Amino acid sequence: MHLKNAIAHYYPQIQEALRALLGEQEEPGDKEFTPGVELPNLTPEMREYLSVSELAHLPMPAYRGKRLSLLDLTRNPGTLTTKTFASLLIVARAARFIQSTGQRVTIITPSSANKATAMRDAVLRAISSGLVSADQLNVAVIVPAGSVHKLRSSELFTDPVLRARNPIAVYQDGPPGAVKAIARSVVDKDGASLEKQANTNLWYTLQLENYLAADVVRALAEADFFAPSAGEPRLHVHAVSSAYGLLGHAYGRETLGVRAPGSPSRYFLVQHLGAPDMVLSLYNGGSFDSRHLPEYRYDGDSGLYKQGDNTHFPSVTFDPKEVLDSTFYTRNPPTSSRMNSLIQNQGGGGIVVSLAECMERYGQVRLFLGEAGIQLPANPTAVREWSLIMAVTGTLNAIDRGIITESDILIHGSGAYFQGDYEDLTLRDLHIVDDHESLSELILKATVS
Repeated sequence: MHLKNAIAHYYPQIQEALRALLGEQEEPGDKEFTPGVELPNLTPEMREYLSVSELAHLPMPAYRGKRLSLLDLTRNPGTLTTKTFASLLIVARAARFIQSTGQRVTIITPSSANKATAMRDAVLRAISSGLVSADQLNVAVIVPAGSVHKLRSSELFTDPVLRARNPIAVYQDGPPGAVKAIARSVVDKDGASLEKQANTNLWYTLQLENYLAADVVRALAEADFFAPSAGEPRLHVHAVSSAYGLLGHAYGRETLGVRAPGSPSRYFLVQHLGAPDMVLSLYNGGSFDSRHLPEYRYDGDSGLYKQGDNTHFPSVTFDPKEVLDSTFYTRNPPTSSRMNSLIQNQGGGGIVVSLAECMERYGQVRLFLGEAGIQLPANPTAVREWSLIMAVTGTLNAIDRGIITESDILIHGSGAYFQGDYEDLTLRDLHIVDDHESLSELILKATVS
C-alpha cells in the first residue's frame, strides 16, 4: 500500500488534531510567539508543497512464526526521514500566519540533524511553491558537531541569498543535548530584542504537540488501509530518542475512538547504549539512574564487551559507552513517563541494541528490508542513518530472547540514508557557536540581511 500525499489526504483530520492539541495556547499574540494552529487552504500550491508526505505499508519476511511488516515513512528524497511530516505542518502554519498578517517569521530549531534537514527542506519547499517569499520566512538550525556528517546540501545552501538567510549553526564544545538549551535560551533571553531588531517573529518549535499532530497520520492510514485483525494485538516497533512518533500514533488511535479496529496498540522501544534512558526508565520504575545499567566485562578472546544479566540490553558491544547513531541523543526525555504508562497499560516493551549486534545481523536485516523494497548498501560503513536498521535488529533480537510474544509486528521506518544519497556539508561550511549569545548574533545577521 502506498499513500502518495498523506497530509493532503487527511488534511481535515490533521487540522482538527492541531486545534484539539494546542487550542488557545497557540493563539497569536501570546507572550511567546506562535503562528496559531490554522493551516492554509488546500490549494494546488499547497498540494504540491505537501506532495512529499508519502508513506507505504510493505510486507517483510516472517521470522520465527511472527508476521513482520514495515511502515515506511522515509519516502521524501529531500530528507529520507519521518521528520518530513511534522516539518511540513510547522512551516505550513507559519505560511498561513504570514499570508494572513504580512508579518515575517523566523523559525529556530535545535536538532541532532534530521529535524534540521527536514525543517530546511520544508522552508525551501514553501518558498519554491510560492506560499511565502524568501524574505518572509527563514529558519536557523543548531546541531551538535557529531551530526555534521548527516547534513546535506540543497538550494537553501547553494543559493547565496538563501544560504545567508537560513544559517546552520554547529555546537562542538559540550554534550549534544546542549543545543536544545542554547536554542531555548535565545528565545527566553534574547527573543524580544531579536524580534524588534530583525522585524520578525521568532518561533521555537520544539513542542511535543507540534509533532503529535503530524504523527496521527500513522494511525489514520493504519485504520483505513492496513488495520490489524480484530481481537489480535499489533506491536509497533520504533527506534526512538523521545518516542514522539509512537505517542502521535497513540493519540491518533485515541481520536479515532470506536472506529479504531483491533485491540489496543502495543508499543516497543528500540534504543542504543549512547542514550538508553527510555528503556532504562521503562524497566526500573521510571528511574534514569545509570546504576541500573548492566555491567559489561571485556572478553579478551573476542575483543568485545559482554553481559548476560539483562536481556533488554546488548549481549555484546564494541564499547559500553558507544554512540551508535548521533540522531538519538536525548537523555532523560520528558516523554518517558508518558510512554511508560502507555506500555504498562496496553502492552509492549523495549530493547537496547549495539553496533556489534547491528553488524552481526546486517546481512539478515538487509535481506528483510530488501524484500520490502528498501535497499541497504552491501558495505555497512556506507550507512549514515541507523534508525531503521536498529529497529529491525532490535525486533529480531527481542523475538529470539522471548521479549516479544506478539505475532503481528509493525516496524516504523523512521530514517534510512546512506553515503551517496546526498551531497555532504562539511564543518568548514557552517557557523560555529559557543553559546546563546553567538547563536543570537548569527540569527540577527541572517534575518536582517
